[in-house]
Amino acid sequence: MGSRPYDVVVFGATGFTGALTAEYLAAHAPPETRWALAGRNMSKLEQVRSRLGAGSAELPLLQADVNDVPSLQAVAEATKVLITTVGPYIRYGEPLVAACAAAGTDYVDLTGEPEFVDRMWLGYHEQASGSGARIVHSCGFDSIPYDLGALFTVEQLPDAVPIALEGFVRVGGTFSGGTYQSTIEILSRLRQSASVARDRRAREPGPSPSDRRVRGVSGAPHHDEFGGGWVAPIPTIDPVTVLRSARALDRYGPDFSYSHYLAVKRLPVLVGLAGGAAGMIALAQLPPTRNALRKLKSSGEGPSPEQRAKSWFRVRFRARADGRTVHTQVSGGDPGYGETSKMLAESALCLAFDELPERAGQLTPAVAMGDALLDRLQRAGIKFEQLNDG
Repeated sequence: MGSRPYDVVVFGATGFTGALTAEYLAAHAPPETRWALAGRNMSKLEQVRSRLGAGSAELPLLQADVNDVPSLQAVAEATKVLITTVGPYIRYGEPLVAACAAAGTDYVDLTGEPEFVDRMWLGYHEQASGSGARIVHSCGFDSIPYDLGALFTVEQLPDAVPIALEGFVRVGGTFSGGTYQSTIEILSRLRQSASVARDRRAREPGPSPSDRRVRGVSGAPHHDEFGGGWVAPIPTIDPVTVLRSARALDRYGPDFSYSHYLAVKRLPVLVGLAGGAAGMIALAQLPPTRNALRKLKSSGEGPSPEQRAKSWFRVRFRARADGRTVHTQVSGGDPGYGETSKMLAESALCLAFDELPERAGQLTPAVAMGDALLDRLQRAGIKFEQLNDG
């Protein structure tokens, strides 16, 4: 690793979130960081570099394409950490994971696609474990606030006690075309995703030691004052990530459960969201209607700086353990882009520079980076705080 010319390479820097990630690194990476931009279109990469300011005028540009395996291998072998923001990952992500697993290169992405994560575990976890690569998915709003927020909350509790944890997310913001396209892809492949998840469960070891118990509790829609209003379970990748961290780390106690909710102020809004989600799922199953949905918002589109400045997120956690109730909160600004690019970049810098546990393979953010990433995110302005105990 020490002989590699780069610490971090950003693949997909010409996309909306990729460009924001490059901007964050240009402004906040330590001066000694050796980093580069990679993508298939050199002229667009040059445009991104020109927007980063005079200090980045000599920033290296690497030509690479997901359809050109040798080019990806060359990039993976040249860097300690590879960031990719190119989705939908189920279409474009596997060649980069394969290149990093083979080269022993750490990898971070933004995926919220459960099928992709499970396929990559089945295909490359063993190889990455052998090469020393750390393959860390979901290093943005999916799933850093929940995974690191759960870890932060657990660390406020005594060791070796049963823990029942609930998470409640509220957001104010909009989303990019890339996120929209990935969502349509997820909804169109629910059956395939369920099948791959079953394959992974059949092969993946359980918690260690074997008498530990870790489980998800779906919960039911209800009103919760602490949670932020009307709440309903939300079946995203985020609770799956939290539970995977809990299975891997015995700090989560002998009996850990997690429930994950979306919170809104008014019941009609919750009902409308549920109806809209059901409609999108139905439309995503058939090629004609799925294609029509895809045309509504193109990849590369995103909210304006003014819209992002007004955006925010808040995730509250309630943990019951050892006769106590502990309340915590993770909060920040624009969840999908400003804070996501921050989380992604800080994850890459953490893998590149920080003293971390000796682990390899496909790992969650909490398992791969834990408190080191928590410290970075707090210094970067994302709040992790304990509220009054109940």
